[in-house]
Amino acid sequence: MNDSALNASLNNDVVQHGLPLNGLPLFADGLHLTEKELLACQTIARAIPERHSRARANLAGHRSSLIKGRGMEFAEVRHYQQGDDVRTIDWRVTARTGQTHTKLFIEERERPILLLLDLSQSLYFGSSLLLQSVQAGHLATTLGWNAINHGDRLGALIACESEHLELKPRSRRQGILQLISGLCRVHEQQLNQLGSHPRDPDHILRACQRLQRIAKPGSLIWIITDGSHFTPQCIAPLTELKRHCDIGAYLITDPLRQGSLNLPKQFSLPVRDAEQDLVLTHHSYQAWLALQHQQQNDFIAMMQKLRVHTQFIDAGRPLAEQLALLQ
Repeated sequence: MNDSALNASLNNDVVQHGLPLNGLPLFADGLHLTEKELLACQTIARAIPERHSRARANLAGHRSSLIKGRGMEFAEVRHYQQGDDVRTIDWRVTARTGQTHTKLFIEERERPILLLLDLSQSLYFGSSLLLQSVQAGHLATTLGWNAINHGDRLGALIACESEHLELKPRSRRQGILQLISGLCRVHEQQLNQLGSHPRDPDHILRACQRLQRIAKPGSLIWIITDGSHFTPQCIAPLTELKRHCDIGAYLITDPLRQGSLNLPKQFSLPVRDAEQDLVLTHHSYQAWLALQHQQQNDFIAMMQKLRVHTQFIDAGRPLAEQLALLQ
């Protein structure tokens, strides 16, 4: 489906159906990822509060530069001065005023935005509203829409046990549409292969090493993960990335993994955790919960060592209710 057809479909469905009544985000079922629900994230992105930041590298920026030269965005018309490029003469204004005028342009500088999106099998877990992997997809796409709305180039590295999908930074709609397409494909593939792949403790390490090679100086990198597959060996490539790029991290959580669900004193709860089938009781749940917290704390400690700020995103609530964390 092309860009115009996708957006037309989205606009029609928004008008006809509005917001769902079951608490799920628009067009979502909480289990799968579809083009419609990821296109709907455009509306969420528009509501993200603005935050102005200074770029790290000379050719990186979140907005157009103040340098006036031959760029893409028109700035103003002024009287022609000796040495001006004759190709920039505004012949209409010149004919109207009888004096030679030339056009000035604002030089546009697009900043590469890269998403390191962890879709490991451990994220295919959900106790309340959404699978963590679905919330990760909503977050990645919302950040992507926000990037292209600001004129930045968008790319991604989607990492899971079976593959690493590299999407090179592209401008405008090409960047977001390739993200949506790749994300839907990898997510569905992972759903169909749950439990069929052996545990690979190094697939996120290899993703960090690959990201180190492809990220250009001045890029902004968002890490989206549940943190469980980031090992101490990941610090080295991330440290090198941090020298020339800005990095932020989002930790996708679930109410059951946070211990925030109201559970009865006695319960027997079947749980699918990555490749494991568990039955949690009151006693075993406490041990399992401690392990979840330890994995999260290890990831946060790693990010703190890198001086990377980490935000928690809850898969038990729609992303639209957590927009303050996306500034």
